[in-house]
Amino acid sequence: MADEMELLKEWIKTSKNIVFFGGAGVSTESNIPDFRSTDGLYNQEYAYPPETILSHSFYKKKPEEFFRFYRNKMLFPNAQPNAAHKALARLEQQGKLKAVITQNIDGLHQKAGSRKVLELHGSVLRNYCEHCGRFYSLEDLMEKKELVPKCNCGGIIKPDVVLYEESLNQKTLEQSVRYISQADMLIVGGTSLTVYPAAGLIDYYRGNKLVLINMAATMRDGIADLIIKRKIGEALSEAVE
Repeated sequence: MADEMELLKEWIKTSKNIVFFGGAGVSTESNIPDFRSTDGLYNQEYAYPPETILSHSFYKKKPEEFFRFYRNKMLFPNAQPNAAHKALARLEQQGKLKAVITQNIDGLHQKAGSRKVLELHGSVLRNYCEHCGRFYSLEDLMEKKELVPKCNCGGIIKPDVVLYEESLNQKTLEQSVRYISQADMLIVGGTSLTVYPAAGLIDYYRGNKLVLINMAATMRDGIADLIIKRKIGEALSEAVE
């Protein structure tokens, strides 16, 4: 492990165009549960499976059930950035990290100070009226007393998050591909690399410094140049000077 960490430090030191790609494991150290972990949302019992509740068709058919689950299980307004978020923000300030590409929807990378963040699955911090398009913040949404939040015009206020059955934002995908394909170092952390199309983005990396930082094995361990099985916050805070 010591040798692996020394190599990670050396690669960060000598790289000039680093990209970070992260998943739910980046936010678990901020006490935001990982859907697919042993104690995650997917292993708890609800009237419907979380995959069903978080689908576009369920949102349309049963908005009351969707928002009850969404408010109770998807919103963490008091969550704070952890060591991983802060280390990545420092890397960006040093001019080494060019982009954070995240599957998370919590906005913690920006809260830690990262400026170039590509949110593949949207953000709970942004909400909009489906009828008139008016923007609502997370605070605005939480202040709404009715179970299904409504705009003044009567339209439903939808979170700007990508639900199952919905497509990822094409512009965000294209930007992610561009950053990854141009990177001289790609650090992947806190993701099992099982959710597509997001997981397929690492196939666009052309360099020889692909680092996977994850507590458990991932689907793509076989193509990694360096594998570090540690908590992402510990590893990054130690590696980033």
